[in-house]
Amino acid sequence: MRMSVIGCGYLGAVHAAAMASLGHDVTGIDVDEEKIAALMAGKAPFFEPRLPEMLEEGLASGHLRFSSRMADAAGADVHFLAVGTPQIPGGHAADLRYVDAAIDALLPHLRRGDVVAGKSTVPVGTAGRLAPLIAASGATLVWNPEFLREGWAVHDTLTPDRLVVGAEQDRDGTRAVATLREAYAAAVDAGTPFLVTDLATAELVKGASNAFLATKISFINAMAEIAEASEADITLLADALGLDSRIGRRYLGAGIGFGGGCLPKDIRAFAARADELGRGEAVGFLREVDMINLRRRDRAVRLVVDALGGLVFGRRIAVLGAAFKPFSDDIRDSPALDVAVRLRGLGADVVVTDPAAIDNAIAAHPQLGYARERDDALRDADAVVIVTEWDEYRRELSPEHAGGLVRGRIVIDGRNCLDPAAWRAAGWQYHGMGRR
Repeated sequence: MRMSVIGCGYLGAVHAAAMASLGHDVTGIDVDEEKIAALMAGKAPFFEPRLPEMLEEGLASGHLRFSSRMADAAGADVHFLAVGTPQIPGGHAADLRYVDAAIDALLPHLRRGDVVAGKSTVPVGTAGRLAPLIAASGATLVWNPEFLREGWAVHDTLTPDRLVVGAEQDRDGTRAVATLREAYAAAVDAGTPFLVTDLATAELVKGASNAFLATKISFINAMAEIAEASEADITLLADALGLDSRIGRRYLGAGIGFGGGCLPKDIRAFAARADELGRGEAVGFLREVDMINLRRRDRAVRLVVDALGGLVFGRRIAVLGAAFKPFSDDIRDSPALDVAVRLRGLGADVVVTDPAAIDNAIAAHPQLGYARERDDALRDADAVVIVTEWDEYRRELSPEHAGGLVRGRIVIDGRNCLDPAAWRAAGWQYHGMGRR
């Protein structure tokens, strides 16, 4: 099947490469010519495991190509819309300028029978607004939300836990759904659930999924605040909660909270759209979810300050992590960098390290100190703060090795990913998030 992918950022580049790996002929389109040149050279513009190899294989096979010309999308059977929807400047709603611009540029190149599949995260009602524009060209709009986890995006694209396609309940919609089913035949044949909904429900699935996930993470972080006040242990509490089959243990890890380019802005946009629909009170709790999440960063900074006896100025602090999560170089709304910046603002000599995100962090926060090697960051540190749970920190770093490098054996475990007993046995003063 011939496909185009409009927008070659995180979502689009991964989707294009993955579809090409399944044997489809894919053209990725983006207005950023520098990005297109890098992709044509087989270079991923961001860190994502398995993506560079998949790009090289797709380009070599001839199934994958990239272009900055929208005209090169002409002739595709399916056009996947994968442009970004950031927050509007000065507000919480989603900025749909890139979605609208992409549709306007694509319209002249659509044929009767083409399918436009929206993958961008948009406010409910967007598809309903765009569908008549696309129908006037003879093409059909469906909405096919993505559910990718950074660091696992290739896996999640090739082996998704569900496929959702929203379409109008008419002949064109039925035909468009059949086209998407064919596009995803490999996953469908492997047993992936394929859910067909109306357009509005498909849009809501993405926002509701992120809202539920954010709520679960912030719930356990709220419990961590109670655990700290009562001298309970949040990790044991989470273990006990997780044994309840109605709750489950996944995403009940207390720490400094979530970040990245999706979850924070998506829950804010979801709440903003609810306000526009006159139902803001229904998701009013999402504002508290957001506040709990941000409050955990304050708590991590306070743990560092208290552990150093209130004397932070001039103290060398090693911050292990810059990306908002492991297996990614994404620093958007990164709790890790937020903690580092706040400590720097208190006068600390902060040295940040990260296996993948150093260059992005330097560009965004040149005022911080950096070390490309973990041990260089640890050397002569008065305190160590783990804020991104890379294996290099949580599994491969022994307390004995770290103890031979630092000046002060103080560790603040912002992700509760270390073994407190092992670190204390090695002479460290250990502080976790919501742990005794």
